Amino acid sequence: MNSNGSTRLRDDLTASLVVFLVALPLSIGIAVASGAPIRAGLVAAIVGGIVVGLSGGAPLQVSGPAAGLTVMVYGYVEQFGFAATCAITVAAGALQVLAGSARVARAALAISPAVLQAMLAGIGVLITLGQLHVLFGGAPQSSAWANLRALPQTVGALDTSAFAVGATTLAILLAWNRFVARRVPFVPGSLVAIASGAALGALLPTRPPCVEVPPNVLASFEWPALGDAPLEGLALAALALAFVASCESLLCAVATDKLHAGPRARLDRELVAQGLGNLASGALGGLPITGVIVRSSANIAAGGKTQLSAILHGVWMAVFVLFFSGLLNSIPRAALAALLIHVGVNLVKVGEIKKVARFGEIAVYAATILGVVFINLLWGIGIGVALAVTLLLRRLSRLECEVEERGAEIHVTLRGALTFLTVPAITSRLAVLPPRRTVRLQLEISELDHAAIEAIRGWRVGYETGGGKVEKQSLDELWSAMTNARAPRTATPGA
Repeated sequence: MNSNGSTRLRDDLTASLVVFLVALPLSIGIAVASGAPIRAGLVAAIVGGIVVGLSGGAPLQVSGPAAGLTVMVYGYVEQFGFAATCAITVAAGALQVLAGSARVARAALAISPAVLQAMLAGIGVLITLGQLHVLFGGAPQSSAWANLRALPQTVGALDTSAFAVGATTLAILLAWNRFVARRVPFVPGSLVAIASGAALGALLPTRPPCVEVPPNVLASFEWPALGDAPLEGLALAALALAFVASCESLLCAVATDKLHAGPRARLDRELVAQGLGNLASGALGGLPITGVIVRSSANIAAGGKTQLSAILHGVWMAVFVLFFSGLLNSIPRAALAALLIHVGVNLVKVGEIKKVARFGEIAVYAATILGVVFINLLWGIGIGVALAVTLLLRRLSRLECEVEERGAEIHVTLRGALTFLTVPAITSRLAVLPPRRTVRLQLEISELDHAAIEAIRGWRVGYETGGGKVEKQSLDELWSAMTNARAPRTATPGA
C-alpha cells in the first residue's frame, strides 16, 4: 500500500471511531423516542453503516436511524405494532430500490425547500414536546395537544432524580458544543453528556429510570409480520415512509457534497443503497434508516476520505452490541431525553426560516409545520405541497394590462406571466378595445406558453378582420428568445 493509501486508511479509521461515538447514543435515543426496542436502533445503525456504506453512491454520507423519521415510526408502532412496522420498512426499502433503479432520484429535489424544512422543524417540535415529559420523570403522550395539556401535571409530579440527570446532561452537552468541541473535535459532546448523566444517575440516592436492554441484543429479533392490519393501510404507510426517507436521504447527500471536495454523490445509486439498507434493517427487526447529516458532517470533520469510514462505524457498532451492550442498562432515560431535546430544537433552523421568508414562502412553512405538529406528518406535508402549488399558480396567473390611447393609436402593455391561466382575463380585456384602430402591443413578460400564443394570434386575426391593425413582436421569435435565453424578456413593438 502506498503512502496515500495508508493515509486514507488511517483517516477513515479515525473518522469511523468518531462517527461510532456520535451514533451510539443517538441510535439508542431515537429507538426510545420511536417507541421501538433499543435493539431496533442499534440494528439500524449497524445496517446503515455496513450495507449502505458498501453499496452507496454518496461516498462520505453516513446512514442510520434518523430523528426525522421518529414521529412517523412512533405512529406506525402505535397503530400497527412493531412487527408490522418492520414489514413496512421492508416494503419501503423495496420501493426505494425500484425508484433508484428507475433513475428518478432527482425528482425528490423538486419538493419545495420550505415544505421540507418545515417538516423537519415540526418533527423537532414533536420530539421536544414528548421528551420534555421524560426529562421531568414522566412519559410522553400520543400527540402534541396531549403533551401540551399534560405538561403542567408532569411538572407538578416532578421526579427530582430524573430531572437532575436530564438537566445536567443537557447543560454539559450545550457547554461542550459551545466551548470545547472545536478544541477536541474527535470527542463527541453527546457521548460526554450521556456518560456524565449516567455517572450522576449512579451516584444519586434515588436512581432514575434507565433503559432496559436484554443480555443478548442481537439474539432477540422481532421478525417482520403483517399481523391483522389491513393491507391497504400498510401499503400507504410504506409509500409514505419511502417518500419521506428518500427525500431526507437525498437532501442529506446534497448537503454532504457541500462539505467536502471529493467525488460528488450519485443520487440514483444512493437511493438504491438506502432501499437495500431498509430491506435489511426491516428484515432484521431494525428501524428505518436514512442518510443522517449529524453523522455525515462528523465523518467529514473527523477526516473521513472514503466509504470505508461509514462501513467501519457499523462494524464498531456491531462489536459494541455483541460484547458491551450490558453497559447500556446504566443510561438514564432522562439523559437520552436531554439528548433528543437538543436534537429536536436543532431541527428548527432559524437560518432556514429567514431564507424561506426571503423567498416569500413563509406561509408554506407555517402551514406545513402547523399541519405536522397538530394533525400528522403526512397531512402537514400534503398541506404544504398544496399551498406551494397554489402560490405558484397564483404567480403564474398574475398579469397586468396597461391600455393608453395616443391619438389614433392604442398602446397596450402586458406585464407578468402570459400563460393559459391568464388567457381568459387578457382576451376579455383585449376584446373591448375600440375597433378599427392601430394597436401597438408591447410584451414585458416573464412566462409564455402555447395557449397564450394561440389566444393572442386569434385575437389579432379577429381584430384585423374587423378593420383594425395590430403591431407586435412575432410571438414565434419571442418564444424562441425566451426558451433559448438569448434575448431579454422585454419585447419592444415591431412590425
